[in-house]
Amino acid sequence: MKIKILLLHIGIGILTFYLAILFIPGVSVKGDFQSSLKILFFAGIVLGLVNYFLKPIIDLITAPIRILTFGVFGLIINMSIIWFIDILFSQLIMTGITPLFYTGILICFLNFFASKIK
Repeated sequence: MKIKILLLHIGIGILTFYLAILFIPGVSVKGDFQSSLKILFFAGIVLGLVNYFLKPIIDLITAPIRILTFGVFGLIINMSIIWFIDILFSQLIMTGITPLFYTGILICFLNFFASKIK
């Protein structure tokens, strides 16, 4: 059961970056097609692993702030995670805070729908 949830998080991570590259202006991957797929795949894996292992701990620590902001701080946490992955993978390009914001919203929506599947 835990493996299924981990694979779901990894799939959501890959899907998030794929949809962000397709639909959000300012998000791109430099390089040829094959290297772009590799970066997309590995960045999605890292996003899925962070969401599976670290995000519950971060959510627990920031629970009071999330309650005070009615959950909006969760979007800031998602944006921070994406920013970390953007720094980690230099071929992944996000120009400005607007792509981070929209990609964070995309993660929120995909995680919401995935929580209904679990």
